[in-house]
Order: sequence, then C-alpha cells, then structure tokens
Amino acid sequence: MLDGKVAIVTGGTRGIGLAVVRNFLNNGAKVALFGSKKESIEKALSILREENENFQVSGFYPDLTSEREIRDTLAKIAEEFGKIDILVNNAGLSSSTKIEDYTIEEYDKIANVNMKGVFVCSKEVVPYLKETHGNIINISSMVSIYGQPSGCVYPMSKFAVNGLTKSLSRELAPVGIRVNAVAPGITKTDMVASLPDEMIKPLIATIPIGRIGEPEDIANACLFLASDMASYITGEIMQVDGGARA
Repeated sequence: MLDGKVAIVTGGTRGIGLAVVRNFLNNGAKVALFGSKKESIEKALSILREENENFQVSGFYPDLTSEREIRDTLAKIAEEFGKIDILVNNAGLSSSTKIEDYTIEEYDKIANVNMKGVFVCSKEVVPYLKETHGNIINISSMVSIYGQPSGCVYPMSKFAVNGLTKSLSRELAPVGIRVNAVAPGITKTDMVASLPDEMIKPLIATIPIGRIGEPEDIANACLFLASDMASYITGEIMQVDGGARA
C-alpha cells in the first residue's frame, strides 16, 4: 500500500510507534524512525532488521522541539531516501497527576513533546510534503474527545493536537497535503500490559468489542490514512477504540 513512499515516525522505537514503523515497512515504505536516545534507536533498528534484513529503515534522535535539529534531520532523510511523503507524529508523554500536584516543570515537559514537538515537526516537513503531495498523521487519544479524571495536561495536549489537525487540514489542502489524526482507545502498550487483571478486566468491560486494542490496530488505521486509499480524507479524527465512549 505504500510502495515507493518515504515515511517518518516520531516515537518509533516501541509500542504504537514501532508497530506503525513495522506496518509501513511491510507495505513497501522506506522509514526513518525517531526516538529519544541513541540506545533505543539502535535496539529498534536491530529488532526490525532481524525480522527482515531488506527493510530500508534508519533511525534518528533529534530534539523534537528544536527547529534547527528537525530541519537538519529532515534534510538528511531527504538526502538518504530522495524525498519525504509521510509524517506520523506519534511521540508523546502521558500523565495522571492531579492538578494540585502539577509542577510547571511537569507541565512544560508534557507540553513540549505533545504540542510543541508536533507543531515543529509539522512545520518543518511541509516544504517536503508540498513536493510529494504527502500527508501528516497525528496520534491523538480517546481522552482528546472526553477528557480523563486526572492528569489534565495530557488530554489538554491531545485536544491541541486535534485542533492543529483540523486547522492544518484546511490550510494545507490547497497545496495537496492531507492532515488527519488517529485517536486510540485503551491499547496494549508496555504500560497497559503490566497492569494486573483486577485493573484490566473493568477496563475491558467498558469496550463494546470486548478487548483492549493492539498496537497493530492503531498501525492499521495509520496505514490506511497514509495510503492513497484515503486520498479524499483530511481533517479526520479517527477513533480507534473498540466502540468505547465516555
């Protein structure tokens, strides 16, 4: 579905991000994955190359909030692969801190990755996507639709991601760039997989389909939106949550 495409996936070393990278590679794309540090990048690349030595994949660990670092990294990717077609803004930090306990330092840490990082990466990739009529996919969350009972800065940041998605879809459509978001429900990441059954079972009871999502479920939604099959879709916040609602 992505033959000949070049994709960037931020937060691509584990969980949903790694599943997106793997899915894109298996569908013919060349992928540059971003991570927070050299060690996590090397581990992810090793895993992928053990699965298929022919995967065309590279890794980088720029500061997502630095225009200069992102600009320089995009130039390296375009030089290596020839172009850029797809950006998946997946990197993010969650939070469950109650508002009285928040520090400005924690607020800044979450806001920088979840909002500023998405903004900077999107801003810097636009010149490349204009050339390829490419697309941006932002990873949002089900809590961007109806909030959560604590950790308010996380849903706040994802509401912002939705706003950016909607606005950029209108701004960039005339130059041939689509912008969409995927809002996952409860998904079996490392954090969720480590929860005890007494916490997992009540969560499953809220999901009409009757199971927690797999990272591959989110990756499949990203694959569809990234592909030409979604060529008439932009500004969409696609909920992938098994039917769970507030």
